[in-house]
Amino acid sequence: MEIFKYMETYDYEQLVFCQDKQSGLKAIIAIHDTTLGPALGGTRMWTYDSEEAAIEDALRLAKGMTYKNAAAGLNLGGGKTVIIGDPRKDKNEEMFRAFGRYIQGLNGRYITAEDVGTTVADMDLIHEETDYVTGISPAFGSSGNPSPVTAYGVYRGMKAAAKAAFGDDSLEGKVIAIQGIGNVAYNLCRHLHEEGAKLIVTDINKEAVGRAVEEFGATAVDPNEIYGVECDIYAPCALGAVINDDTIPLMKAKVIAGAANNQLKDTRHGDIIHEMGIIYAPDYVINAGGVINVADELYGYNRERAMKRVETIYNNIEKVIEIAKRDGIPTYKAADRMAEERIERMRNSRSQFLQNEHHILSRR
Repeated sequence: MEIFKYMETYDYEQLVFCQDKQSGLKAIIAIHDTTLGPALGGTRMWTYDSEEAAIEDALRLAKGMTYKNAAAGLNLGGGKTVIIGDPRKDKNEEMFRAFGRYIQGLNGRYITAEDVGTTVADMDLIHEETDYVTGISPAFGSSGNPSPVTAYGVYRGMKAAAKAAFGDDSLEGKVIAIQGIGNVAYNLCRHLHEEGAKLIVTDINKEAVGRAVEEFGATAVDPNEIYGVECDIYAPCALGAVINDDTIPLMKAKVIAGAANNQLKDTRHGDIIHEMGIIYAPDYVINAGGVINVADELYGYNRERAMKRVETIYNNIEKVIEIAKRDGIPTYKAADRMAEERIERMRNSRSQFLQNEHHILSRR
């Protein structure tokens, strides 16, 4: 992998390698773009097949955070960290304290958070060395469990997508097929049930399915059946890549709106569902409630303020659909365009400011 060539092609700003022999820390911090503000993105710990695979993952995830934060309307750029190691056996206090010192050394260019393989307890250890970390324990002023907030954002975004598909945003009487009943999806089910939606659910965890059936009157189906059920809205809330060549021919929903990351197996699948007339709420726009929530910690966490910001996911999905119609493109491309346009506006604004400053100074 030609790292500088890759960074130049996709306009990355910085790649930082962090090593601490005593603790076994091997971390890679990727900062993609800080036009809108400091880079915010979680720390992932994973057993990568190679160092190159870890670098590629860090770079890919960092760029994704640039788009997610920009589309969410946050004054934050995109970054991500990967720590190479087994999260079940390689963690220790020294590792996360050492990593915290590396983050502190970036002097606010990068702010981290919890991600796959890391926990609130790990963030607390990082917090011992730096303030540039979110998702810490509530005792330190954190927002706590982000799942209910993420779910509320998905609920709001789903209503906006429903309005585009059905003419109004009411979900009463709508049949909604929910794939995966984890923490986010459970809270999503509660919002939908309270509005009078009819739920079809599936999960490999039978206990989670039973809970949804009992509490929300949901109908349970086998995991392989969820793609083809008769429904108005399909909500992927578990694995990624579930919109693919095998599942698309089975789908009867007019809307796809769920919490899962990377729902399209390939971008061409976004083109296919667009041609079928299905309204797709791009995943990184609709599931941004969690990052909006932790971003509020940077101002001294206020739940009411954070929830009001999460409500704007409704507006963001509306904007994406408007751009898609305006430019005649699928919504997944429209989401990227919305993020890119916001970044470009800020870049141009800063450039103009610097030109004006230079002009004033040159006249002195």
